[in-house]
Amino acid sequence: MKKLFLFTALSCIFMAFTLPQQKQRIVFFGDSITQAGAKPGGYIMVLGDLLKQKNNQDELIGAGIGGNKVYDLYLRMDDDVLAKNPTTVVVWVGVNDVWHKKTSGTGTDADKFEKFYNALIKKLQAKNIKVYICTPAAIGEKTDFTNELDGDLNKYAAIIRNIAQKNNVGLIDLRKAFLDYNLANNPENKDRNILTTDGVHLNEKGNQFVAEQMLKALYK
Repeated sequence: MKKLFLFTALSCIFMAFTLPQQKQRIVFFGDSITQAGAKPGGYIMVLGDLLKQKNNQDELIGAGIGGNKVYDLYLRMDDDVLAKNPTTVVVWVGVNDVWHKKTSGTGTDADKFEKFYNALIKKLQAKNIKVYICTPAAIGEKTDFTNELDGDLNKYAAIIRNIAQKNNVGLIDLRKAFLDYNLANNPENKDRNILTTDGVHLNEKGNQFVAEQMLKALYK
């Protein structure tokens, strides 16, 4: 009897290590940064290459549209995300909600931003989708907090951190990651060309960096 029990236990352990893991379908939901991320050299494509090196066959799908804010994501979620039946959704939004207040007067007030974001998450969770949310990374890369919109960007990043905690979803804190990287790698206090081309959109190094942050968060 003991031998049978031992054999059964060892068989279960062996199967746990040998059975193929369920293939995940991950949708990256966001704005122009994510739209570019699905193109050659973009962070989604780089992440896919990193996964292939680990023999991981998860399906990665980009669902980014330039200029989008949080309410745009909420309004197009059914067609662009839920229709794809994802197992996981990574939401990266917030830059335009802040940036467009300055550039075109069409940003999103903080209270509305929080309400739409919470509603978006609840709709995803109602479908049993695993959710990760990202803080907006940068609007200017200076490290001494003299970028014009640092204050607002930090405020909205703090809102997202709070949303993640309240909704029990994964947090990918790109704001903190970018600040830490720039502090270590931007001694001349440049406003761009460290991880971005223009202070917002990713350059080659930025795409690699974001892909690595995504890898750590999604596959820890």
